[in-house]
Amino acid sequence: MLVGLPTAPVMAQQKAAPLEFSRDNQVGWVGVGGGGPAFTAVPGRLPPVANDPAHPFVPNGTAKQPTFRIADLSNPNLKPWVKERMKKDNDEVLAGKIAFTARSSCLPAGVPGFMAYGGPNPVYFVQTPRQVWMIYSGDQQVRRIYLDVPHSAALRPSWYGESVGHYEGDALVVDTIGFNDKTFVDPYRTPHSEKLHVIERWSVVNGGEAMEVSFTVEDPDAFYEPWSGMRRYRRVQQEIAEEACAENNQALFNYHIPSAKAPDF
Repeated sequence: MLVGLPTAPVMAQQKAAPLEFSRDNQVGWVGVGGGGPAFTAVPGRLPPVANDPAHPFVPNGTAKQPTFRIADLSNPNLKPWVKERMKKDNDEVLAGKIAFTARSSCLPAGVPGFMAYGGPNPVYFVQTPRQVWMIYSGDQQVRRIYLDVPHSAALRPSWYGESVGHYEGDALVVDTIGFNDKTFVDPYRTPHSEKLHVIERWSVVNGGEAMEVSFTVEDPDAFYEPWSGMRRYRRVQQEIAEEACAENNQALFNYHIPSAKAPDF
């Protein structure tokens, strides 16, 4: 299977990773705290965008009517153009517009938006000596982290940018640049520029039963100062399942899912 680690003979010839996210293709990671902040703050660092307290977020699966996330624009770290765009979006959502999410629209989530994924569909890891793959099982979106190499000299902006990483003690440290400006950094639809730079630190904790990632976002065109966030996951024993995201109820909700104007066969 795609998500399995290399076979035993191959693994014997490979250098073992200091950090092991999974031992087989049935170990995934589900994000916790889906009803709270998308990302929690890191003590001592500038926090991420939070929900507007005047419009509480209500997730699915409760006895109340679910709502979309509405950003708190009092955050002083947002540049004027960012705040202006987000205010327009907030106003449209409060007026009845369906709030955009990459997950609903079957579009790449980008970074750190990818970290907002992980519930209820798990994130899976494939580790080899030269690459780490992060696979979101919801629609098989894949991030590739190239190990122990420098960034490319010339990068063409892309949805996930270029991620290079290395193991540092009990953590996988990932440095990503080279983004386009088509994604959002969080579920509050916070935009960014092509100068976005993200550093992540992934660790397995609690005896292998939990995982957490802390990250720092830098974008001098969008934010006055770098800010940081954190996401936690719990371990699940669940084989990855195939899902075709675009087979959605587009007749009921307009998620602007990409579609071909003509068949390709």
